[in-house]
Amino acid sequence: MGLFGLTVTRFIRAFLLTMLCLGILSSLCMAASTHELTYFKSYETTVDGEEVIRFELGLNRDGLAYKESTKAYRPNTLILDLDDTIPGRLRHQMQLSGIGESLKVQEVELKHTRLQLNFTKPVEELSYRVYTLSENRKERKPARLVIDVSKRGKKAAGSTEGVEGHTIVLDAGHGGSDTGAIGPSGLTEKEVTLAVTQKVRDILENSGAHVVMTRDSDRDVYGVNATDRQELQARVDVSLREPATEIFVSVHCNAFSSPSAHGVETYYYAGSPLGYRLAALLDEELLREGGLQDRGVKDANFYVLRHSAVPASLVELAFITNYQEERLLADDGYQSGLAEAIARAIGRYFSGN
Repeated sequence: MGLFGLTVTRFIRAFLLTMLCLGILSSLCMAASTHELTYFKSYETTVDGEEVIRFELGLNRDGLAYKESTKAYRPNTLILDLDDTIPGRLRHQMQLSGIGESLKVQEVELKHTRLQLNFTKPVEELSYRVYTLSENRKERKPARLVIDVSKRGKKAAGSTEGVEGHTIVLDAGHGGSDTGAIGPSGLTEKEVTLAVTQKVRDILENSGAHVVMTRDSDRDVYGVNATDRQELQARVDVSLREPATEIFVSVHCNAFSSPSAHGVETYYYAGSPLGYRLAALLDEELLREGGLQDRGVKDANFYVLRHSAVPASLVELAFITNYQEERLLADDGYQSGLAEAIARAIGRYFSGN
């Protein structure tokens, strides 16, 4: 074989070796980015003085993104779609005791795992919370996906005056691929805003209002990988598609680099007197209910306020980066109080009080 032939052969070998290495690295990167379910267990425990049945699934790493949903034709089933996740060694179906009947685990497509929790009663009658917990090496606990279901069932929603016949858009900040701010213990803004907003919705609907949610589960409104503008415009579009919409309320948690920052504040778009009135009433009721420091009613150029076609306000419930306020935001009873405050403020806005 001549010199040219040896050179070509060496080039081909080097090329093939490079491709092989790249393939191995690519496989390793894909494996590293994939979540794997490592175990499942259910047990009874107490959370904030309330008895719950906990369904716990172990994960090989943090950062799980999931979407929760229900189907009208399967009212007893809670569906959780887990992105970039494989079932691991979990069985495809497991029997549950207590309030649950069975858990089905299925990889519906490549690295997309679906959990179906079948309960003994409709999901809408349950009081439950879905959330993730980060790995805790000190306590030797892995990352986990947790579903806490109250043994007492769903607490009846309260009511408020002044909202009957009115149409309100509620916007639970962040969601899906966007966690929002994260507290010291791992509590995410997206789960707090959704929990509080759902409670506000229940109170308003129980009082005769028509409520439209920009999101009613842990999801992106526009879609995954959207730009900030696309995601925010998608939230505004929800109110634009509902001609009867009268006000827009966006719910958030505040955050700052220093954990000492604390308090509640509300925002409106400058030049909107009705927006200011709504923000002022929300601030007043949240202060009365939550007992936190008043950071004031402020004007801001936030996208959802600037582009809203109706009076709008954005509320910062508390600082999730503050240790004490994070604990409050995680408490179901405190969340309910904040929801009642928001509902009262909306009632006052429409009644003129």
